Amino acid sequence: MRKAGLALMSLGAVLLGGCEAVYDTRGNLPDPDSVLQIQPGVDDRRQVAELLGSPSTVGTFNAKIWYYISKRTKTISFLDPEVLDQEVLQINFDNAGLVSDMRIYGLENARTITPDPNVTPTSGKELTILQQIMGNIGRFSSGASGKGP
Repeated sequence: MRKAGLALMSLGAVLLGGCEAVYDTRGNLPDPDSVLQIQPGVDDRRQVAELLGSPSTVGTFNAKIWYYISKRTKTISFLDPEVLDQEVLQINFDNAGLVSDMRIYGLENARTITPDPNVTPTSGKELTILQQIMGNIGRFSSGASGKGP
């Protein structure tokens, strides 16, 4: 009876240990003192990179925008992560490569985006499993012939 109680308590401790929150910080948020050293109209990309390091990403449609992104999340067991904090430093450069503007965005500026799978078409056809199997018959060789591709 005593062993069963001890085993049950041990199992409970293991299960509760799996519910412990895991905190995760990702990204590159530069030191605020370094950010304050950047002078719009004076500093260029090279100087910004020396002060802050490489950006997390560069604008997809405009390479004159650099982003430094940091996110802190908490995950409990199998649940979706909860975003605790998120900061984005956006640095804009003009045509001469000098800093023209800097902005900081926080979690309050974040928006959730849900892609709609019915809007964006993909190339190709949707095949049933039977069509896929039948279409692959004869496409594979055993490789025993020793011939190249």
